[in-house]
Amino acid sequence: MAEVKELVKELSEKYGNRRESLIPIFQGIIDKNYYLSKEAMLEVAKQLDVSAADIYGTASFFSFLDTDAKGKYKIRICKSITCDMKGKSGIIATLEEMLKIKVGETTEDLMFSLLHTNCIGLCDQGPAMLINDNYYTKLTAEKVRVILGDYIRNK
Repeated sequence: MAEVKELVKELSEKYGNRRESLIPIFQGIIDKNYYLSKEAMLEVAKQLDVSAADIYGTASFFSFLDTDAKGKYKIRICKSITCDMKGKSGIIATLEEMLKIKVGETTEDLMFSLLHTNCIGLCDQGPAMLINDNYYTKLTAEKVRVILGDYIRNK
């Protein structure tokens, strides 16, 4: 509890104790802990003097603010129709085979989570995926094997 309390205090000092500071504070928590725990959200509510319901409502609204434990590396696959038309299903099959998980799951070692997300703004370069803050476009099964292989070797 003390760790979360200190982190939230540090982030609120950095970004401010206003409601407008919520997203940067959430992002700081996710950078450190990979997701927003209930404990962290309650601490943010106390620190900013905002209701817990408002905090959870904001956190659960944005798909990139994870409120469940996720892996260190979040692999987000664009679920737009454009990526579907450009072969997204083959990309997902390759990722699921390599990671031994399905979309929506996290590996047992908490290194990887495989997630669908709404358009990531790269429709002209699909199929596309995002691993944490890194974009990968014009994906093929072979390209995915190389990209993911690098992450697996460097974990």
